[in-house]
Amino acid sequence: MAAVDANAAALGVPRKQLMESSGNAVARAVRDVAEPGARVTIVAGRGNNGGDAFVAARFLEAFEVRVRLLGRTEAISTGIARENWNALQQSEYDATEVRDSRALDLDDPDVVIDAMLGTGVTGALREPEATAAEAINTTDATVVAVDVPSGVDADTGEAASGAVDADHVVTFHDEKPGLADLDAEVRVADIGIPAAAERFVGPGDLRTTARDPHAAKGDSGRVLVIGGGPYTGAPALAAEASLRAGADLAFVSVPQKVFEPIAGYAKDLIVQPYDADRLSPDQVGSLVETATDHDDVVVLGPGLGTADETLEAVEQFLEKFDGRAVVDADALSVVPEIDTDATLVCTPNRHELAEMGGPDVDDLRSATDEIASFAGDLGHVVLAKAKDDVVSDGETTRICRAGTPGMTVGGTGDVLAGLTAAFLATHAPLNAACMAPYVNGRTAERLARGDGLLASDLLDGVSGTLRGEYDD
Repeated sequence: MAAVDANAAALGVPRKQLMESSGNAVARAVRDVAEPGARVTIVAGRGNNGGDAFVAARFLEAFEVRVRLLGRTEAISTGIARENWNALQQSEYDATEVRDSRALDLDDPDVVIDAMLGTGVTGALREPEATAAEAINTTDATVVAVDVPSGVDADTGEAASGAVDADHVVTFHDEKPGLADLDAEVRVADIGIPAAAERFVGPGDLRTTARDPHAAKGDSGRVLVIGGGPYTGAPALAAEASLRAGADLAFVSVPQKVFEPIAGYAKDLIVQPYDADRLSPDQVGSLVETATDHDDVVVLGPGLGTADETLEAVEQFLEKFDGRAVVDADALSVVPEIDTDATLVCTPNRHELAEMGGPDVDDLRSATDEIASFAGDLGHVVLAKAKDDVVSDGETTRICRAGTPGMTVGGTGDVLAGLTAAFLATHAPLNAACMAPYVNGRTAERLARGDGLLASDLLDGVSGTLRGEYDD
């Protein structure tokens, strides 16, 4: 939901507007369960969940409303929540801070609005929410929870000890899976989030790319690029892109004859040559062993060529490998015919998609249903590349509109493959396949270069896009 909110804002529907709609929805729920003049106590946290309730207070003029903020005003974590708190202060509502939860007085309410914690918080309740939840649960009031009862995991429905026992839940945009089994009336409020916020990949999809400050080497993944032979730039671009997107290590396995030029592209790459002119079945065993032993995410295809023995090696590798792999370029043709336990993200352009058995169309966006059906039959995530990229696992289909005409230059697809691999190391396959083209395309947009764009230019811009410079 946080990603959808951010994508909606990028589409021109600001979070402040969504909060106004959310608060209005909460107020409607209160009006449905209480008579005018009833005593309503709002127990609010310091995030946007509390902000929704601050808005609700303004729509409850027919009631006797009290708002209790758990904590200090300066601890309110978002600007829009703080604005709505300040509006209550300036309008002289009964809205006060509770700096010690032991001093919380619900004041014998008819209705309590639980707005302490939202969908992004899981686990055991801490103070001051734990004491406040206990006070809410001991009252005889009707309890209306905002988005999710505090202490309940919105994904699983698991309730922490002492979680708020709500009678009614007002959740927004879509029902959260964890709410289905609650012993409460759950209503889903339409707050004006456009369907495009879920359909189109946007900046919200990048919210989970930040590196854990406590991460150790290897936690962000190792990427092994198997490519090269006829071509040298493609595997190097893919490997470098994976590092730019957060992978800890990038290895490139290539024929000995192209070892030196590829090793010379960047000192950050670990190039591992094998004694052959091109990839063949002779190398498959050791490559599978290496990738499996080190839990590598594999990029298979950049610059490999289409020699019969190379395609046979690709087929054997995928039949024996059971890890995660991005299949690109020359390696794509074998995927429809093989039986593999590997988790694959396939990245065909529109011509390669048609050769794999997918729809043969100029405009991929016009064939989203056909691409989704093809991905479902294939059993793997498909990232179909075009002006508008189409990403599908057969059940969920997304569209990425980011990019520029300059990206038709050679090598941008290799960068995309490396980005996808890096994200695949730490994210679900569909999510990784959505994030990568957005980062690739948004980076090109930020560089604002026309016909002079180079694929290598994208490498220098990726980190800025991930830092949030896409939101300019």
